[in-house]
Amino acid sequence: MTSTTEQFAGFADVAATTLLRFATAGSVDDGKSTLVGRLLHDSKSVLTDQLEAVEAVSAQRGQDAPDLALLTDGLRAEREQGITIDVAYRYFATARRRFILADTPGHVQYTRNMVTGASTADLAVVLVDARNGVIEQTRRHAAVAALLRVPHVVLAVNKMDLVGYEEAVFAKIAEEFTAYASDLGVPEITAIPISALAGDNVVEPSAHMDWYGGPTVLEHLETVPVSHDLTACPARFPVQYVIRPQSAEHPDYRGYAGQIASGVLRVGEPVTVLPSGRTSVVEGIDALGQSVDIAWAPQSVTLRLADDIDISRGDLIAPTASAPATTQDVVATVCHVADQPLAVGARVLLKHTTRTVKAIVKEIPSRLTLDDLSQHPNPGQLVANDIGRVVVRTAEPLALDAYADSRRTGSFLLIDPADGTTLAAGMAGESFASQAEATVQDEEEGWDF
Repeated sequence: MTSTTEQFAGFADVAATTLLRFATAGSVDDGKSTLVGRLLHDSKSVLTDQLEAVEAVSAQRGQDAPDLALLTDGLRAEREQGITIDVAYRYFATARRRFILADTPGHVQYTRNMVTGASTADLAVVLVDARNGVIEQTRRHAAVAALLRVPHVVLAVNKMDLVGYEEAVFAKIAEEFTAYASDLGVPEITAIPISALAGDNVVEPSAHMDWYGGPTVLEHLETVPVSHDLTACPARFPVQYVIRPQSAEHPDYRGYAGQIASGVLRVGEPVTVLPSGRTSVVEGIDALGQSVDIAWAPQSVTLRLADDIDISRGDLIAPTASAPATTQDVVATVCHVADQPLAVGARVLLKHTTRTVKAIVKEIPSRLTLDDLSQHPNPGQLVANDIGRVVVRTAEPLALDAYADSRRTGSFLLIDPADGTTLAAGMAGESFASQAEATVQDEEEGWDF
């Protein structure tokens, strides 16, 4: 019979080898949607009716070949303008791996959409037009990937056919981008020369660039190591719902339902309930109607504790030995995503896991200038697509991890209490990884937007 430990190890191995979440980013007209379309088309992940629809629209425009960008640009406004506006999610698979792809917009005013797409990504593909090289928006997307602690970044130097497939052009761009991204603390950068329109080095190797001996884009996506070590981080269990049937069959049952955000929980383990600080022991774990001895992220389970403690939605259950500290002063980096500015003194709601508390923006110490990564001090407010440091005072204590330690329990949202609009996406703790931290890949689950 397979032991519980062996079952857990097998689950972790399957998760590591069968699914990759990745996002594409780049400036306007760099060819992101064409790359995604080529990837789907050449990997035979496009249904016949989808391809026929694209061919029909392309023919109406007088194009000889199907415009593969239309496979992802689904909104009418996107097709009419030839741009990407919203994040387009696509699901496809090869014999080696399953993929969840987020095609994000390239316009500056849609940088906030990239935050949404890259927040759960294990890898980001940043496209650069070989004719233009690294531009401000390229640096912006690299900075967002670094802030979100995306562990793998692919630099896809596109439109190599328009520069004569010159190795020197590719080498110069790759060197400049790699130096910039490394300064941000991006742990792994892979540069690939491609032509999305012609299909060079996307799925099939290019016959025009014999000087390049690396993998194609798909080969890299299929083989990049994505190791979700579920036991690496301390366990965190945000309570979603308290179950009390009070029936004849279960008169005294009291369970706390939710999804394990990180780590592993075991029966008999001492735990602390935050923010109250009360302690107890895990008496039982119910999963899919059965009692189990162990559970791990991202399973949804119901915990039963040995003691009757006042616990409600928004409380966090964590092992006593590794429980996070609570705070009411949150220092974080935020990406402002709303059209209305975020100003000092603004009253907001802060949503962290299942807990939502009232808060006030005490300070905005700086706004990031992406050209040279300098900090503009005391800007007074942040506007749409700004990235800045904030200090937020909450009405109640929060059990917040550093984002560098956990992308799930170190992230939060700032919300307008008047209409529920999301104002900013926040990452607690330091902004960018240091060079020492850059060698350690953080691969926890991302935000749930």
